[in-house]
Amino acid sequence: MVNGESVHKGELTHYLKYTWKKKLILGVLVILTGMLALYAISAGSAELSPWQVVLTLLGQTDGHAEIIIWSIRLPRVLASMVAGVGLAVAGAVMQTILRNPLASPSTLGIAQGAAFGAALAIIGWGAGSSSSTSGGELLINNPYIVTITAFVAAMLTTMIIIFLAQYKGVSPESMVLAGVALGSLFSASTMLLQYFTNDVNVAAVVFWTFGDIGRASWGELGIMTCIVLVALIFFLFNRWNYNALDSGAETAKGLGVNVEKTRQWGMFFASLITATVVSFLGIIAFIGLVAPHLVKRIIGGDNRFLIPASGVMGALLLLAADTLSRRIIAPIVLPVGAITSFLGAPLFLYLLIRGAKLR
Repeated sequence: MVNGESVHKGELTHYLKYTWKKKLILGVLVILTGMLALYAISAGSAELSPWQVVLTLLGQTDGHAEIIIWSIRLPRVLASMVAGVGLAVAGAVMQTILRNPLASPSTLGIAQGAAFGAALAIIGWGAGSSSSTSGGELLINNPYIVTITAFVAAMLTTMIIIFLAQYKGVSPESMVLAGVALGSLFSASTMLLQYFTNDVNVAAVVFWTFGDIGRASWGELGIMTCIVLVALIFFLFNRWNYNALDSGAETAKGLGVNVEKTRQWGMFFASLITATVVSFLGIIAFIGLVAPHLVKRIIGGDNRFLIPASGVMGALLLLAADTLSRRIIAPIVLPVGAITSFLGAPLFLYLLIRGAKLR
């Protein structure tokens, strides 16, 4: 009996050490994200000290700093973090439920579907134009119709993928290939729309697809936050089901998991996040692909920790990319989608090479 109790205590100690290490890593990621957010709010053409930022957020300053922070920088920083959390969590869930490490919002054709919807609104309904200033600045005349059509097209892509899985028996592994095919179809459709329109509309479509965190106002931020939060709660509620799915469909069924419904609802909420973020901010690549892989390297594949840690890592990566896009050749702001692609592609290749060496 004594030996049994000692074994039980040893297992409990090992489990507590196992969870404590993961919680510590998650806490470090949260602190790093908070520090970077403070720097991102303070950095810009009008330099502010971190102390000024803290005082302004506490409502103890007024005037110039308050306008800069509350009207410009804080919505942008929060939008970066919310979008990063959403895309990374969506990618982590997609990779788990489809059991494919290449599954992500960008590889399943959802982003390309949103781009087609935006192009249709800009070209078909004249939502893009050039201003009459000497700089010829590009404008989106009706951002609401662009956002709505981009969202509808992204969700249409999702419905097609779910239909193929539910009614046509497409395997989870093949769903990624179906997403690639749909992405190619929507990209080709977007190119055809551009071919038959004028140069101003073409430029407006390209401008939209760049990805720009600065588009988000407090209203868009509120909508994104609500959807990401609801989806995150749903994912965390199903974390044990995802752990079971990670061991295979047969094992999950043996543990009482409704595999089909778990996959369908997981895909729906992951795609809902992606459609919302992309329709508001444009195409932001690689965050949903790279962030979960980075987290798996340091925290493992347990979805109890993988899902929240992927979200924090996504917020950190996208916030870093957006800050770099504002600072690298200031005062010119580079497209954040290009920055995430530049940073994400070599990083993902490194992870693939390292994974192959470990095997």
